[in-house]
Order: sequence, then structure tokens, then C-alpha cells
Amino acid sequence: MTDEGHEAATSAEKEPAGRLNFIEQIIEEDLKTGRFGGRVHTRFPPEPNGYLHIGHAKSICLNFGLAQKYGGKCNLRFDDTNPSKEDVEYVEAIMEDVRWLGFDWEDRLYFASDYFERLYELAIRLIEKGKAYVCDLTADQIREYRGTLTEPGRPSPYRNRSVQENLDLFRRMRAGEFPDGSRTLRAKIDMASPNLNMRDPVMYRILHVPHHRTGNKWCIYPTYDWAHGQCDSFEEITHSICTLEFENHRPLYDWFLDELGIYHPQQIEFARLNLTYTVMSKRKLLELVRDGHVRGWDDPRMPTLRGLRRRGYTPEAIRRFCERIGVAKFNSTIDMVVLENSIREHLNQIAPRRMAVLRPLRVVLVDYPEGKVEYLEAQNNPEDPAAGTRRVPFSRYLWIEQDDFREDPPKNYFRLAPGAEVRLRYAYCIRCVDVIKDNQGRVVEIHCTHDPQTLHQNPPDGRRVKGIIHWVSAPHAISAEVRLYDHLFLKPDPDDVPAGQTYLANLNPNSLQVVPEAWLEPSLSEARVGDRFQFERLGYFCVDPDSSADRLVFNRTVTLRDTWAKIEKKQMA
Repeated sequence: MTDEGHEAATSAEKEPAGRLNFIEQIIEEDLKTGRFGGRVHTRFPPEPNGYLHIGHAKSICLNFGLAQKYGGKCNLRFDDTNPSKEDVEYVEAIMEDVRWLGFDWEDRLYFASDYFERLYELAIRLIEKGKAYVCDLTADQIREYRGTLTEPGRPSPYRNRSVQENLDLFRRMRAGEFPDGSRTLRAKIDMASPNLNMRDPVMYRILHVPHHRTGNKWCIYPTYDWAHGQCDSFEEITHSICTLEFENHRPLYDWFLDELGIYHPQQIEFARLNLTYTVMSKRKLLELVRDGHVRGWDDPRMPTLRGLRRRGYTPEAIRRFCERIGVAKFNSTIDMVVLENSIREHLNQIAPRRMAVLRPLRVVLVDYPEGKVEYLEAQNNPEDPAAGTRRVPFSRYLWIEQDDFREDPPKNYFRLAPGAEVRLRYAYCIRCVDVIKDNQGRVVEIHCTHDPQTLHQNPPDGRRVKGIIHWVSAPHAISAEVRLYDHLFLKPDPDDVPAGQTYLANLNPNSLQVVPEAWLEPSLSEARVGDRFQFERLGYFCVDPDSSADRLVFNRTVTLRDTWAKIEKKQMA
């Protein structure tokens, strides 16, 4: 980890326990003053046009978490106002993901489309008040007339249509008389406002596209800015929590509610989650999937909740991560290590330990009897005494990791080498007495002797054996495919590219390495899809859905926290 990354991780992890974030401070003040009648009612409003990612998890945990903390309620409301990009598949996936994270909206499942008729009636009310008009400008013309940050906008030539003409045209828009994009309904506010969102924003556009819930009933659809506040009002939301990019939309949110004279929630903005070594943009995530840079929305390299779940992340770890990073008013980037630490901590508590060899090197114990098998006792989880132990077969023929043997070892190398001695985890101390090579000079087998007096104990003569390595019995081992995942991008900021290049230039070509035949201890034959394990000294792994009755596939969730150097230093102590 870089020093910068360490600082980011450390600052996030050291959020003072019990300290109120700024949203909680607002809520507690509202409760103290009796605003909203002492109620707390939030909502999570996803668009059903894609799969949820880790950034959405922050919003889910925040909205449902606040409701739980203050004895309130949280709605799940789909912002289904753009049927050209929406699908019932996404609706079902989002509900599944929210439930998986551990939250329940009970009977409060809503859709913006539930309110289309009411929104239409409120739009009629604004037209009757002279606060909305039908505009014939094209989308490009609307942008041109809008002005810039330094120049005021120009009024539409259709801005001063009469109330009756606007009512007639709007009703005919609903009736389907006009083609897509030919007319919009716009709020009449202030074309000279310093806030561009107040320069007569569009409320409705014509779109002859069937809706996944309303079918062909509607051909005009409300914009998010129009639907957002009114839907909050219909549901009597107290605190409408949005990400920071909607801060400049708040005056419009308030304007609509005040002009209509209806119940007025409070919009509060917080900083969205930015995470190193990944992207959160729906457009970019779609591009990664569409162009085959990843294997799908649930690819374990993706920041989607489906991808994280497939990789082996637990909902508890994600909730812990969201709590750890806290809630802020200003955008920042969280180092990926904070997320990784959250899953390590949880899996360290719950994951059974097993032994696996990913890059095997054959070991023959030349002094161990041919055909003899011992079943040695191994801990399932030293962090959980109740997890008990298991029996691991031990025989003359073993697999160890290739990296655990060096013919010409460097200084302070405490694993196996010619003449060197190591301890086999849960078993004996062994010493290398011979090295077998193939015609190309590659080491293919090592011969060792074992000390029968060292089972589960130190050598009786007092000699020190510093290294401990894992192993599996070759005759008993089961084979499996293991997928080793790394960061999807090479740089913490994927958009850090030279001029003329895109974030795709930073794709990590080694983000997935496949071990086609790893060897695992036989107890893992009973593993099922979704089961999580710590492969001792290698990391945490999860059984992938690609597994079959004949072939297990494991994904590496995350590496162990310690480097080899730290492990060996600990062994020497």
C-alpha cells in the first residue's frame, strides 16, 4: 500500500466511535424541535436501469440504518421514470441485493410510476398557476437557450403561451398526438438564475415507449427533478437523502413543493462513495460488460454487489465498511484496502481453515512407510474455539507450494531448501535430502525425511525449526480450479491517463489469473456454492457458481493481510 493509501485507510478506520455524522446531527435537532412530528422516514430510490454497486450500498446502509437507529421507517422506491433504459430484471435484482445486505422495507415497496396520475394532476396545477408551459424547442435548442455559468439564459419563444393553450397542448401530449422530442413541459422559473437548474427545467418529455409496469398507458414521462420531491411528499418522507451532485438541485426541489403548497420533506446531500482501483459510473460499468473486459455484471472484479457476493464478500463486511468510512459533506476517495480489511476481519472470524496447494510441487517422504495413512488433527478456526477440529490425511506423498522450496535460497529464507528443515502444518518436521529435476533442469520432485518425534511438538533435542509450510496428501487430494482476482485497474484513479486515452488504458491485464489444477485437502469435497474458507497462508476463498458435482471452482476473495516477510518474522519470534 502507498503512504497515501495508508493514510486514507487509517483516517477512515479511525472514525471516532459514537460520534454523530452531520445527517444524524440534523435529525437529532429535528427530533428535539418536534419537526415532522418526531418522525424519521427515509427512502432508498434506485433507478431500475442497472445493477447496484458498492456506492449504492453506502446509500442503502445510510437510509435503512438511520431509520433503524431512530425507530423510523425506510421505503424502497424505484425511480422508474425512463422506460427506455429500465427492465423488470433490474427491479428484481435490486430487491434481492437490498435483502442480501440485510435490510427490509416491509410493506413499503413503491414505484414512481405508482404516482404518474398524481404527478400529472400536479403538473396541471402548475400550468393553471402560470408556472409551467409547453415548449416546442428541441433538446439541443433548450441547451442553447439555457445559457452558461457566466451568461444568463434566453426565454423560450413559447414561454408566454396562455394557460389555456398550455393546458390543451399538455393534454394532447398525454393523448399521444405528438412525436417523441417535439414538445416538453417546462417549469416557468427564472432564465437569469445563477443556478442553471432553475432556468425553466423540463418536467415532462414525450416518449412513445412501453413501460414495464404501466404498459402503453403513458407516452409522456416525468423527469427525475419533477418526480423526486413530489414522490417524497406523497410518502411523507422526512429526510430525503441524496448524493452531493443533487445539492444544486435542492432549490428546484424546494420550489416545486412550495409552489404546490404540499407536504415538504427536507433534502440533505452527502458525498457519494469513490473507491480506488475501480469505477462507479454506470456508463463505464456497462462498457466493461458490453465490450467483454469482464465476464458479466457479477464478475468478481466488478464493484457491483452481485460481483462482490460472487467473490465471497459478506453483507456483514460491506455494512461494516459503510459504517467505517462514515458520512461526509465533501467528495473524497477511499482506499480499496479499507474494504478489503472489512472482509478480512469478518472472514477471519467465521471462515473455516483448510489447506490447499495452488502451484504444486511433489514431495516424497522416503522414510515414511508406503501405503501408511495417518489422520492428523487440525483446527477449523483458531478464532472460534467452538468450530472444533477436523481430521486431515497424511501420507508418504505430499503436495507443497512451489514457492516453499528454493534450490538456492536467499538469506533469511526459512522454508524448504536442500539440507534445510521445516515444519509441516499440523504434522511433522521434514528435511530435504534430494532434488529431482526434469530434462530442462526444472525441479519436479523433492525427497525428504521426517522426524517422527515432532508430531505437534518441537524437536526433543532443542533444535529450532523456523519455517512452517502447508501441504496436502497427494493420494487424498481433490483437484479444483482456482481463480485469483486482483484490482481491475492498474492505478488508484483509473481516469489518470494521458491525453487522448480513456480509463480503459489502465485495465489490469493480470486482474484474473486462473490456476487450472490446484490440490485441496479432501474435506473440501463437501463445499457448496457460496461457502467461504481461509486457505492457510494463501488467503480467503469462496466456492464459485461455476462449480459442478465433478469440479469445484474457487474465487480468491482477498489475500491475507500479512506478507510472507511478516509471516516469517512472526515465525522467528
